[in-house]
Amino acid sequence: MNTTSRPRPRAILRIHFHPAERTEELYGQLLAVIDGISSRVEPLPADWSAYVDLTGALTYWGRDVEGLVAVLRLRLLALHGVQCSAGAGPTRSIAAMAADATPPGAATVVRDNPYEIAAFLRTKPAAALPGIGPRTARALARYGITSVGDIADTQLPTLQRILGAAAARLAHDRARGIDERPVVPGAAPKSLSAGHRFEHDELDSDRHHRAVLGLVQELGGRLRTSGEIAQALTLTVTYADRTQTTRSRRLAEPTAHTPALAATARELLTGLGLQRARVRTLSLRAERLRPAQDTVHQLTLDDRDYKLRRLETALDKAATRYGNGVAGAASTFPPAG
Repeated sequence: MNTTSRPRPRAILRIHFHPAERTEELYGQLLAVIDGISSRVEPLPADWSAYVDLTGALTYWGRDVEGLVAVLRLRLLALHGVQCSAGAGPTRSIAAMAADATPPGAATVVRDNPYEIAAFLRTKPAAALPGIGPRTARALARYGITSVGDIADTQLPTLQRILGAAAARLAHDRARGIDERPVVPGAAPKSLSAGHRFEHDELDSDRHHRAVLGLVQELGGRLRTSGEIAQALTLTVTYADRTQTTRSRRLAEPTAHTPALAATARELLTGLGLQRARVRTLSLRAERLRPAQDTVHQLTLDDRDYKLRRLETALDKAATRYGNGVAGAASTFPPAG
């Protein structure tokens, strides 16, 4: 008798929350609802989402993936009035792609078999594959590689000449449904976020920069009001087709100083190369917050930075008295240098 058992199919969920108002308290409550279904939850507060490993929970609850995802979505709606979009599949990258292609209030499930995986992946545009941003997609398109199926069918040495060794290997594997990255459970790190949604899909890079600078000013003011400093910034760009690109960068020193935050935010935005991208929303998140008294500020021989900090304090007082926006945008600060 053959006692060899088949490996248990993996079931990974990527879930995006779509509340009317975003607060850290609500985000924690939504994670608690998920934890009631599966304890293997990896929070992604930068874009109000999470990964969930449902593999073991399927047996515990005696349901298939569709049924368990439906229960989870219903609980989120019933307990907190929050709609979500969910995507499930055998890997993190497939789950992320399924979620990105799903509107709020719905779910997309890709089962763990080669035929369904290939049917889901191959027709998707190259830019839909996690790790392929607009710039990389344009580079691939110059060689006639425009879909995920094209990436899967292209010989690895050819991809390496276009993308470099490491990026080519990742893209080639993910295009064929290979992604061994696990869900890493953990508590949501303390952070603050701000977002801007354009009235229409925005092509103008100057408007992108102005929007990010406005988010910097908002975050800087909130950090100073709460007496906290950030150690890193994360910028998330959502495009017209609802795909996303996220980039993070550690700050030179923990800070709540607007010019320092603005300099890092500009670098993140410039590095994405969005000159021809239609941008729907921009989200900026201050990560790994610490009490402001923990900061160690590098002294300087000139008083330029001191004057900027005095200006910053005056703008904070004006915002407190008259409301946000009346004191101008972060662009009123000279570039940090």
